[in-house]
Amino acid sequence: MKPAEETPNSLTDEILCLQAASGDRIAEETLVMRYNRLVRICARPYFLAGGDSEDLIQEGMVGLLNAIREYVPQKGTAFRTYAEICIRNRILSAIRAASRDKHTPLNHYVSFEPPLLDGIADSYPFNASRQPLQNPEDMLISREERRERLGTLKGQLSGLEANILELYLRGYSYVEIAEQVNRSPKAVDNAVQRIRRKVARHLFSGDFSES
Repeated sequence: MKPAEETPNSLTDEILCLQAASGDRIAEETLVMRYNRLVRICARPYFLAGGDSEDLIQEGMVGLLNAIREYVPQKGTAFRTYAEICIRNRILSAIRAASRDKHTPLNHYVSFEPPLLDGIADSYPFNASRQPLQNPEDMLISREERRERLGTLKGQLSGLEANILELYLRGYSYVEIAEQVNRSPKAVDNAVQRIRRKVARHLFSGDFSES
């Protein structure tokens, strides 16, 4: 029987990175599509805290492309791990630049979910920057505090909003969320905007209650 022909989607991240490094644009595009949701997962908590969703996603995509082009499989770290580092570093660098404007809400940004890298000893393999991000990185809260903050927020949300928040932070698109909660994409967007307002109230006054 003739063996099934390999397709880009059937290849490992590491093989695709090697092909991309050789100038294979299809391999690069495959990795971009494969990790598109990871970029959204990394960017969305900061959007809730006041950033611009599209700007942060674009920064994350630049970080992903850098990861694809700089990754060295022989170093022994999984591509997903390296990609997340590059994505988060790029987003945090953009937030640091935005924080120079003292009026930006991102001066008070917060992540509601612990990074996938928690517990990994070497957080900066290969070419990832080792430079500490001063303000706002120093404002990042601990994993326990993040969980408490998320729990407090969910306690002030309706059942629908809490469900949408969970899916939103997991990187699902508005259309995908709408299908799961049996609402329109517009209704999902409205719910996300309500959640953002509650996050803003908490950041600036510590009050989640609706006015």
